[in-house]
Amino acid sequence: MAAVTPRVFVSHLSGVPVFDPNGDQVGRVRDLVAMLRVGGRPPRILGLVVEVISRRRIFLPMTRVTGVESGQVITTGVVNMRRFEQRPTERLVLGEFLDRRVRLVDEDEEVTVLDVAIQQLPARRDWEIDKYFVRKGRGGALRRKGETLTVEWSAVSGFSLEEDGQGAENLVATFERLRPTDVANALHHLSPKRRVEVAAALDDDRLADVLEELPEDDQVEIIGKLAEERAADVLEAMDPDDAADLLSELPEDDKERLLALMRPDDAADVRRLMSYEERTAGGLMTTEPIVLRPDATVADALARVRQADLSPALAAQVYVCRSPDETPTGKYLGTVHFQRLLRDPPFTLVSSIVDSDLVPLRPDTPLPLVTSYLAAYNMVSAPVVDESGSLLGAVTVDDVLDHLLPDDWRETDLTDLHGEEGVDRGGR
Repeated sequence: MAAVTPRVFVSHLSGVPVFDPNGDQVGRVRDLVAMLRVGGRPPRILGLVVEVISRRRIFLPMTRVTGVESGQVITTGVVNMRRFEQRPTERLVLGEFLDRRVRLVDEDEEVTVLDVAIQQLPARRDWEIDKYFVRKGRGGALRRKGETLTVEWSAVSGFSLEEDGQGAENLVATFERLRPTDVANALHHLSPKRRVEVAAALDDDRLADVLEELPEDDQVEIIGKLAEERAADVLEAMDPDDAADLLSELPEDDKERLLALMRPDDAADVRRLMSYEERTAGGLMTTEPIVLRPDATVADALARVRQADLSPALAAQVYVCRSPDETPTGKYLGTVHFQRLLRDPPFTLVSSIVDSDLVPLRPDTPLPLVTSYLAAYNMVSAPVVDESGSLLGAVTVDDVLDHLLPDDWRETDLTDLHGEEGVDRGGR
């Protein structure tokens, strides 16, 4: 039987405390940010507006929310403390949806929205509006009588975009159906002005995913047109190796300004990657592989592998290190492959099944040797370890392919493979 996913009415979220994983309060929820979509799809919840202790209001993406229960919200950890600024494609649920007059589709009757229910999609971190709690009868502050009922989101008109709209808002909603690679291809073929408009309307995480798939010239153009604080936010959301590649294409002054605006930990990872030669293991690697301590269990490892924002290559194995369990200081002990995790009981310690025979890559290993290493050992990802034995990161096969393919490979229209109808247009 399918697992029941949580449903929450947004009025119950107003003012609830937000905590980090250590139990420290970050702030309180003041609103939710939604994006309208085309094609009869329910509005998507992008994140929360959180008022922190200093009374500043910040944006917390739903991808950083791990729990919404018992009158509290739990985050994954570090939050961006920059002030929230609503974008043209965004709607505030408490501020703009509640008390709004809309129409019931089947009854052709106006109703007032009293509350909105949101629900998390199964096996994903995405949240959508699920139901509306409405009151029949005329609106107004003094008119509180009338039948109330809870209806499906599809029973109410006024919360979607027209399919044939040509504004950036409509294009963003349409692009949501596509994979980042396909969005990047579509953006590349827009005029420069239109490309920047649409890119600026994407949320930070989505724009980060798309930038990673664009040719370098388009990346530089888009990041250069964003406000500097927004550009820093997007760079933080990118994989560190991709952010380093993009920053290396910018003038020195621009690069340093953006690095100074980024969170110190993120900026440190990017600076470290930029210190290596481009076509070496150090220049290719990501600094965010899955790292576990020796006393972690198979169940712990599988929980980390299941994280929705991990690429398939990074989810294919975990790396076991002595404390601290993070790059670049954890002492590398070995690798546990995903297939081995599936064969052993959940309580098994990863230290007892670690593969320590495979020699890791050094950061100065040149690209041809990295390619040969992955091919010879049938690997989709490989650890990069320095002379002291500390795990620096991991090189994935997709990053290697990026540097083996022709410079203009990202400009290839993938619809040529099977025609327009043959391309998979599914979600991420």
